[in-house]
Amino acid sequence: MTNTLAIWIGIVIAAFFAVDAVLFDWTYTLFLGLKLADLLWWLSFWRSGP
Repeated sequence: MTNTLAIWIGIVIAAFFAVDAVLFDWTYTLFLGLKLADLLWWLSFWRSGP
């Protein structure tokens, strides 16, 4: 990954957070965070087998 591509990806992510904060009151960020937490729990459940 080049530095230019990394900067553009960072700008896009920051823009997503800014738009979500201003227009949607953090709804989509909270939703994605909760789904990520569920995914991590699900992965840890399968990792901690017998």
